[in-house]
Amino acid sequence: MAVETAEKANAVVEQALASIGDLATLPEVTIKIIEIVENPRSTARELHGVIKNDPALSMKILKVVNSAFYGLPGQIASVDRAIILLGLSAVKNIAIAASIARLFKGKRISEQFSAADLWRHSVAVGVGARALARCSPHPAMPEEIFVAGLIHDIGTLVERQAFPDQFATVIQRCTDEEGLDFLECERQVIGADHQAFGVGLTTKWKFPRHLRASVGFHHNPETLSVELRNMARLIHVADVLACQEQVGFYLTAQYDEITPEMLEALNLSQEQFDEVRATLAEQVSDAETTLSS
Repeated sequence: MAVETAEKANAVVEQALASIGDLATLPEVTIKIIEIVENPRSTARELHGVIKNDPALSMKILKVVNSAFYGLPGQIASVDRAIILLGLSAVKNIAIAASIARLFKGKRISEQFSAADLWRHSVAVGVGARALARCSPHPAMPEEIFVAGLIHDIGTLVERQAFPDQFATVIQRCTDEEGLDFLECERQVIGADHQAFGVGLTTKWKFPRHLRASVGFHHNPETLSVELRNMARLIHVADVLACQEQVGFYLTAQYDEITPEMLEALNLSQEQFDEVRATLAEQVSDAETTLSS
């Protein structure tokens, strides 16, 4: 029965991805940047060669790296300097963030949901996860963690575009019925949840494996391999925090709790977590200003 259910969910995801058009396509320059950075034989010169042909992206990268949000205000005057100082991976993550931001457009479909609401929530999870990662001995770069948070709910955009009526029903039910699990409601009404749609989309985009894992398992990180689990745990905790604080669209994890065991798994103290909570709103505001067009 479980296999049959999974097959049906996969079919729903494939149907959705085939129907959503522009949403399923990242800018060509972003795809090239990801391919270059994921190739261990690539050089900084190759990356700069791609970015310099996109003036808008070049300006966005410089705006981000010179912002207070990034922590190097006014120090970097050129993209090649940014690549040398920050490395290929950091610039790749900034390019992804800049590309993703444009997807969160569209009219409000209900009082509880608009793309702008989802963007604000996604930014909150990104900055929250990044702040948590800086408190814990996590091997990934803070920028990588931020991007993972930024894209964690990207599957809801697929649902909104491919199944707008069903998605609106999910939102209404989860608003009206106290205690209703969002993911279970998605599976009942749409046939798959936003994690599955997110994995499908980021696989189509050829995103790195650890980013796809955080998108697909941020509600159940313990099911992942040890190699992939810690980043998804960070996204999970940041997601619950953003939902508890009701930053943007907060229905997906509104009834989840952050337990002492979850913090212990990330080597975080309650005091560190409380400090991240206290500074979340300010960090979200800084990030939104920096990433806006």
